[in-house]
Amino acid sequence: MGKKNKGRNDGLVYSTNQDYFDDYEEQAEETLPKEEQRLRVRIETKHRGGKIATVVDGFVGSSDDLKDLGKEIKTKCGTGGSAKDGQIIIQGDYKQKIIQWLKDWGYKDTK
Repeated sequence: MGKKNKGRNDGLVYSTNQDYFDDYEEQAEETLPKEEQRLRVRIETKHRGGKIATVVDGFVGSSDDLKDLGKEIKTKCGTGGSAKDGQIIIQGDYKQKIIQWLKDWGYKDTK
């Protein structure tokens, strides 16, 4: 019996070759330093029932670091939101405040 895919990104779903997964080591995604991050902040209303959300896009790094940054932004805004798939979504219009906070925290290339 074969093994199931352990997170490989080559499109393989299933293999009967027992040795195929032996050389695979899961690599943790490395988080870029703050100075090298290229974050973009925008306002969205699509697919949200007409409600406004501020989206921070372009984060490159681990999901834990993304969630930590998202938590920090949510705390500063005093509102809810989520952080997943390289995006931080904040409920409400906080675009200018978030841009200023990110620049203050060392994220230089933020628009």
